[in-house]
Amino acid sequence: MITSPQVQSIEPSPLHRSVLPDAPALSGLHLQLSLPSHSNACSMHVSGRRRYGLVNISRGIMAAQEPSPPSSLEGNKPGFPKKILANNLEDKHLCNSCQKILRRPLQAQCGHRFCSFCFNKLVSSGPQKCSACIKEDLFEEPTSILKPGGAFPDNAARREVEALAAVCPNEGCTWTGTVREFEASHEGNCDFMIIMCPSCKELMRANEQERHNERECPERTLNCKYCKEPFLLKNIKAHDEICPKYPMICEGCAKKKIPREKYVDHIKFCSKFKTPCRFHVVGCNTSVEKEKIHDHERQCSYEHLNLLLHFIMGIKVSLESLQPQTLEVASQKLQVLHQSLRELELKMSQLGGGGPAPVQGACALTLATSFTPLPSAMGAALELQLQSEKTKVAELSRRCQELELKVNTFENIVCVLNREMERSCTTMEAYNRQHRLDQDKIEILSNKVRQLERTVSLRDLSIVEMEGKMREMSAATYDGVFIWKISDFTKKRQDAVAGRAPAMFSPAFYTSKYGYKMCLRIYLNGDGTGRGTHLSLFFVVMRGHSDALLKWPFNQKVTLMLLDQNNREHIIDAFRPDISSSSFQRPVSDMNIASGCPLFCPLSKLDSKNSYIRDDTIFIKAIVDLTGL
Repeated sequence: MITSPQVQSIEPSPLHRSVLPDAPALSGLHLQLSLPSHSNACSMHVSGRRRYGLVNISRGIMAAQEPSPPSSLEGNKPGFPKKILANNLEDKHLCNSCQKILRRPLQAQCGHRFCSFCFNKLVSSGPQKCSACIKEDLFEEPTSILKPGGAFPDNAARREVEALAAVCPNEGCTWTGTVREFEASHEGNCDFMIIMCPSCKELMRANEQERHNERECPERTLNCKYCKEPFLLKNIKAHDEICPKYPMICEGCAKKKIPREKYVDHIKFCSKFKTPCRFHVVGCNTSVEKEKIHDHERQCSYEHLNLLLHFIMGIKVSLESLQPQTLEVASQKLQVLHQSLRELELKMSQLGGGGPAPVQGACALTLATSFTPLPSAMGAALELQLQSEKTKVAELSRRCQELELKVNTFENIVCVLNREMERSCTTMEAYNRQHRLDQDKIEILSNKVRQLERTVSLRDLSIVEMEGKMREMSAATYDGVFIWKISDFTKKRQDAVAGRAPAMFSPAFYTSKYGYKMCLRIYLNGDGTGRGTHLSLFFVVMRGHSDALLKWPFNQKVTLMLLDQNNREHIIDAFRPDISSSSFQRPVSDMNIASGCPLFCPLSKLDSKNSYIRDDTIFIKAIVDLTGL
């Protein structure tokens, strides 16, 4: 039975790369199959006009019958760079389009190989002539015409290329492997490949990108270390000019690190800050520290009064030149002048018209004679007075117009100031609302932080409790035998002598997994009758999870030992529990009253040279007899 037929092909020379154009041309071929009885393999011998083309066609037929699994690598890139090959480069590994190493090769009908990406790019605009056939002078219609669907995946060439030894082409990278490994895991992920910064367009290695983005890129974004607002590096000076948290130095008291937003409030109350003299409006140009302003005013009172006098005299002159100051006074004066003018005009009309009525007799003659010279003299005087009044009226009219113009200007300025004030009030109200919102957010975040702190504290307590339980469980034994290692013996004994820690409890141990729970208690400076002279050691029965299943009172023999670390002479004491003592009844609290040996070991024996203490460590052993359990 044939299980895996193998095709025996002959590798052609580059000068004989061609295949039969169509499948019917196979009818003229002579195929011989030899099936040796001693082998499960078979070989196919193909003869024909174009030997290499037939082999490729046979491979294509087999691929159609049993398609190769699709490559896991995408064919959306041109060929691999030539530099990746660790060994000498061969022409058969090159794409006939991009002249790079084949990536997911396709073989056209003419026998030439192309990258999948390059072939699809060539035929995307329609059928094309194979440039490799033209170059090799093997052009043949229609075999040498490249068209969509006119090529098949060359899996043998792909496997051959992907198995080649490869190195990374990037300078400084020491990666080695195969072409398959290069494409699958290293290409595009090399720390030494050259990339471009998207912001400043500078070229760099991939492993330098993070440092470039954080320290070197001129277009990088920074967070202000004062107000935490983001800004571009090139705008750092402009941001420092407006940053509300930027630290400033008081020119008066030299206090540093004053936020710009609080600088104005600071200088209002800073006694060292220099401020202009209150008489600067009248000409005093001295700047004085706030705390010395009163001294300055006392010392320069004469100069200030002199400046004030000149200022007031100037105002007086201005007022006199501007009288009447108001439109009402000017209008009243104008009305009076108009009235005087009308009266003068009436008199002039009377004088210039017909004379008085004729008078009878001598009286009339005398009257006429006496009034004859009056019209000329009186008319001249009235004419002069009239001209003077007209001049005053014209001057007052001009001043009234100037005052009206100034009043209009002031009204416009007041309107603009009112609008600015309204705008400022609106902005201030918006700032206040935003401030309240920020305060609310801060309060919410503060509450969350406090909650998280409480949660973390509870977690820490839980972790400490769990660590204690883990230590207790790791030290526990379940066979009634327990060895207690006490390190730092000298320090702990000093603490016991000083009364800081007179007693120590050992971890719990058990007679079985569900048996009695016990521990040891030791007084390194003695207890009771042995205080100050002996090391006291006691046995403690503790409350366990399975106490309800056990026999009470506790009646097992207990042996306590101080181990000689040379295994020569252990100090041993044993006792059997007094069943009438409360120390061995079923515990109602975490542990019963300790019972044991207050005179277990003389301290003098420990102070002398011995092998009970070594490396500042002693070992206590307890053995509970399990007979009857």
